[in-house]
Amino acid sequence: ITPNLLVFILRYGKIMIVNQNVRSIKQLEYAVLARRANQIQKELSQGVRKPYKELIDVCWGDPHSMDVKPLTFVRQVLAACVYPELMSSHKLPLDVRQRAQWLLGRCDGGSVGSYLAPTGIPEIVQRMSESIRSRDGGVPCNPDNIFISPGSQWSLTNIIQVLVNNEAPLRTGILTPVPCHVTTIMSIKSLGAAVIPYFLSEEHGWALQVEELQRALESAKGGCNPVALYVINPGNPAGYVQSRKSIQEVIQFASEKRLFLLADEVYQDCVYGKNSEFVSYKRVLAEMGPPFSDTVELASFHSVSKGFMGECGLRGGYVELVNLDPNVVKYIFNLICKDSTTPVLAHFAMDLMMNPPRPGDPSYPLYNQVRNATAHEVVNSLPGFSCQPVEGGAFVFPRVFLPPRAIQKAKEEGMQPDTFYCMRLLEEMGVLVSPGCEYGQKEGTYHIRFCIMASQDIIDQVLKRLTTFHTKFMKDFS
Repeated sequence: ITPNLLVFILRYGKIMIVNQNVRSIKQLEYAVLARRANQIQKELSQGVRKPYKELIDVCWGDPHSMDVKPLTFVRQVLAACVYPELMSSHKLPLDVRQRAQWLLGRCDGGSVGSYLAPTGIPEIVQRMSESIRSRDGGVPCNPDNIFISPGSQWSLTNIIQVLVNNEAPLRTGILTPVPCHVTTIMSIKSLGAAVIPYFLSEEHGWALQVEELQRALESAKGGCNPVALYVINPGNPAGYVQSRKSIQEVIQFASEKRLFLLADEVYQDCVYGKNSEFVSYKRVLAEMGPPFSDTVELASFHSVSKGFMGECGLRGGYVELVNLDPNVVKYIFNLICKDSTTPVLAHFAMDLMMNPPRPGDPSYPLYNQVRNATAHEVVNSLPGFSCQPVEGGAFVFPRVFLPPRAIQKAKEEGMQPDTFYCMRLLEEMGVLVSPGCEYGQKEGTYHIRFCIMASQDIIDQVLKRLTTFHTKFMKDFS
């Protein structure tokens, strides 16, 4: 048995071998909080008296769980596709019935229960490529380089798997931002690759600085072989939006260091800053011209789970590949084909996201009204916190200044200081947020993360409870 495998002797003498890469995945700090939150929910249902009547969970970017209503157009079309008899009713707008009929016409037997080709429904992929071309100001988009998947994280994990060389003397390294959402970190480690952290500059609005990329790359020498650079734009958990100039600098760096660019752009439709604008990495790459536009390898990811649709449960996403060798694309195709195809409804949701109602369509007035209603006032400052402006994304990631006594108490209880803070917030105010240590942060700093893609009522309640709690917490540990 090789050193990278661990053997467990199970009951009845059976043996289970667990890969070292899997064992390297640590339990999330969130798990401790989630278990306690479940217990609190049960206690509340049993009539146990607490300072609050209900628990508010703003941990994850799941808008529909936080009273954000689904888009009517999307749900009407999906309902008609699942139960086609609805299309005979004039209660549904004409454009809804026409879209449902068109989508079902792309399925064998006109049913959402039919199998699909591994690469997706060709007509939907073609329409997606046209939407991407329109988004990028006319930059060409080849539908053969688009792969629909059950979520963007699934796509990202599979692309990383192609990049990882487990037979090389040095582990494959992926430059990854700090802070970074934890699922990507877990995916990288589970595949046997090394995470090379580069720190975003909190003091400069979580800016991505090339000097820091250079430092991170130098720190990896001799320890791993860096092959890719992972960026998140707009950010998660920090709500920054990269400028065109910043993206150009990153592309130049990737070109000089021969790094594959992994661009997580799932929050591209969530931009709030008055002077902020989402520009895709692909568009900037194309506008930079040769030698960058035809040599820098790029994978761009998007999802129906994020952004204004918030259809997390439908599990639909895609990856677009740019400048990859056709032979490499062939292997990616083979890798995708080994799994079951993405659910039919996820394909439909992808089409609805990228080809929404247009002005003049019967569903457009309501669709536009509902979509704009999610653009609530974004939190940029909280009493007792240091919070960088939220320019985009779904989360706020404020820094919390914890007194020494609170840090000491956390150590005594075997918790990270910000996990301790979150646990007290959960116990005393019934608000579930995530600790910053889950996502990475500079030593000596502490943060919390919570989702702002919620109804205004929930946001107001969270801020009220958080402000009250923080004042008491600081008093208790001063």
